[in-house]
Amino acid sequence: MFTLADFDFELPAAQVAIRPLAERDASRMLVVDGPRIVDQHIYDLLAWVRAGDIWVINDTKVIPARLLGSKVTGGKVELLLLEPLGEHRWLAWAKSNKPLKVYETIAIAENFTARVVSKEGKDVVVQLVAEDVASAIQIHGHMPLPPYIERPDCEEDQQRYQTVFAQHEGAVAAPTAGLHLTQSLMGKMQNLGATFVSVTLHVGPGTFQPVQVDDVSKHVMHEERYVISAHAAKTINAANEQGHRIVAVGTTCVRTLESATDREGVLHAGAGRTDIFIYPGYQMRMVDALLTNFHLPRSTLLMLVAAMIGRERVLDVYHFAIAQGYRFYSYGDAMLIPLIRSIEEVEAESL
Repeated sequence: MFTLADFDFELPAAQVAIRPLAERDASRMLVVDGPRIVDQHIYDLLAWVRAGDIWVINDTKVIPARLLGSKVTGGKVELLLLEPLGEHRWLAWAKSNKPLKVYETIAIAENFTARVVSKEGKDVVVQLVAEDVASAIQIHGHMPLPPYIERPDCEEDQQRYQTVFAQHEGAVAAPTAGLHLTQSLMGKMQNLGATFVSVTLHVGPGTFQPVQVDDVSKHVMHEERYVISAHAAKTINAANEQGHRIVAVGTTCVRTLESATDREGVLHAGAGRTDIFIYPGYQMRMVDALLTNFHLPRSTLLMLVAAMIGRERVLDVYHFAIAQGYRFYSYGDAMLIPLIRSIEEVEAESL
């Protein structure tokens, strides 16, 4: 049995990345090369690509889901839009000094309001009212930065808390490993024989929610919506059958692929919802390697990484990264695991 304490580590506050670097691909990248750890940068991904590799990216698009408003009494209210329910109704999380009441109206901006239709604990269903609701969300909504980024969102976040390949709106958190990639870098990787395949998983706020039970196996994951096209499934299955590597860009891609892959190792196209929880002991059915950021202690994302290379190895790598000054979390640096190419191959090519 794994407990929460098994996935704990201490991180100096100064190593939490509050803002992105000037260039996406300038972030550092720690490569786990068997027993060794290699210090590199994202732009060094070219050295680890092999012809035939499939790099799976999550093309979800973050919406400005954070709405700030006030009650008629003047009390401040914060809404986090989670999922559209149709007819401008949204499932949302609400935060206010005093609990919201059903049928209460929240003023967000002039001619833009939210009426509470129902509530259960932190969850509420709100009816958004505006002349053009979609435009009102875009104009008055704020980017839902993670809670550990303790600053207001700014204009820079509109672009940088979004991947360059984001297409389908629905996420309330960015698939952060993808934030490092640029169109130029991806083009160079394709020239080396890599293929990029898109899937969609709309990242929910549960990705930041702490595990509340000490016995990790008892944790229940939040549900997230995903879509895998027929083309994506066909391409990935064909590459897998031919022995090519399937590299997930981010834990969201791991969860999407593993949720839709059957016991025979076949990925199925379609739309669905997943609450898959991957922690040590889980055997990957489709994913061979992972590009990912550094995650929160005691988090399900850290546990997913541990499922790939082992709990002790993950903590050793994290302690190394902390000692070397790596930047952590959404706007931080990245790690590449497990072995993509041996360091001997990389060094031989540079001679």
